[in-house]
Amino acid sequence: MGSEQRHTTIRVSTLTRDKLATIAKQEGRPMTLVIDDAVAEYEHKKFWEEMRAAVERTRREDPEGWADYLAETAVFDSAAPDGLEPEDWSSHLPPKEHDADNAR
Repeated sequence: MGSEQRHTTIRVSTLTRDKLATIAKQEGRPMTLVIDDAVAEYEHKKFWEEMRAAVERTRREDPEGWADYLAETAVFDSAAPDGLEPEDWSSHLPPKEHDADNAR
């Protein structure tokens, strides 16, 4: 019982079942994994929605907290993850984007 997975039956519409079956067949994996991934993606989406709402609330309702947030994120905006100076990526842009970048 320790590491074995337990399953249950849930009721879904025939349309949803058919969509799950189609996706599972196309991807060559069980319907349960398609559902697991969909739930994980939903949780991820909800997390970021709640995060954006909290940031917006701070911006509207807490000017001092908002200033602290901006100061803190500014540190990370200019930091490179490897400790090196940020690289100028304009030379890697296609000509049209590179020209627009230089016009700024």
